Amino acid sequence: MFIFRPLVNALRYPRSCHLHTVSSRSTVQDQLRSVLRETAQPVAVVASRPDGVTASLHGATLSSFTSIAMDPHPLVSFALRLPSRMSASLKDAYSRGDALLTISLLSSIQKDVAIMFSRPDLYPAPFQSVECELTPENLPKFPHALGALVCRLVSPAVPLYDMNFLDALMREGQSRPLAVVPPLSAGSVISELFIAQVLRVEAGSGVSPLLYYRRKYTTCVDPKRP
Repeated sequence: MFIFRPLVNALRYPRSCHLHTVSSRSTVQDQLRSVLRETAQPVAVVASRPDGVTASLHGATLSSFTSIAMDPHPLVSFALRLPSRMSASLKDAYSRGDALLTISLLSSIQKDVAIMFSRPDLYPAPFQSVECELTPENLPKFPHALGALVCRLVSPAVPLYDMNFLDALMREGQSRPLAVVPPLSAGSVISELFIAQVLRVEAGSGVSPLLYYRRKYTTCVDPKRP
């Protein structure tokens, strides 16, 4: 836990920092968005089955996903924007001790899958419209993906919108605080971070990755591949 303290402290203005060296929050946000648009991001869908057998499936296209460790345990992280039925489902499952999930890394032919799981307003029941299979753990995965990661959450959801919560969380001897949602401007979104251990990997039949680049879905081509 304590390895995160420098990160939390770094997100606060140091006392010795001169104001003219720090950009406004809105400026940093705009500049960061601009830079990230020039970086292609992999597209993945997280999915779960809350009680493992009878409950309806839950799924969401991830706006942020990455591998964060290989040793001693393979770990991945992802963020979900709020409000989110997927987030609520995962938190409920974690509280019961059975937070299993899959993360399917989509291939270039699965743009429709990414769209359906990113727009619950337009597709309230996406599993009824896409081809889906079940893993031996009875978890959903998508054929034609690059692969599916069978995972288990290893920590509670981390509210990324409350720096005081993160600071208190890393201090010894303090009870876990309640996260507070700050005032938000129009169009702003808040997110929660999830960390999961990869238990097993299922290879898929996909060849080229689905990427999100400059606000569009695209792919890349291997010049060595015929």
